[in-house]
Amino acid sequence: MPAQLIHTMIRVLDEDRSLAFYGALGFAEHRRRRVGGDTATIIFLGLPDDGARLELTLNDGRTEPYAQGEGYGHIALLTHDLDADLERLAGVGVRPETEIYAPYPGGPRICFVRDPDGYRIELLERDPALPG
Repeated sequence: MPAQLIHTMIRVLDEDRSLAFYGALGFAEHRRRRVGGDTATIIFLGLPDDGARLELTLNDGRTEPYAQGEGYGHIALLTHDLDADLERLAGVGVRPETEIYAPYPGGPRICFVRDPDGYRIELLERDPALPG
């Protein structure tokens, strides 16, 4: 049986826009390499103290957006100060899809943003006094 989830991969079109977006969320580049017989670049990103958990794949020559399909939902990120994070993101032009909400009484505070390729990112703030 698998021991842990090591990363999630998404395909992106514009390296600079994607790196700026994920950088604004706090991700940093860990490593990159050419793959597929030198037809694509993969860039591994990670949050501080968490390892390279997000892989961005850029296929050479691709200009048309990728279909995300009905099965894709979102990537979820835990935050300690959702209001401050949204204010910082607004400073670089990233706006939430909806107002902050709680999915149930006493639940976490949640909102969603989209990356430059349209992938939904959930920002979730839990009450630190409650169990995970």
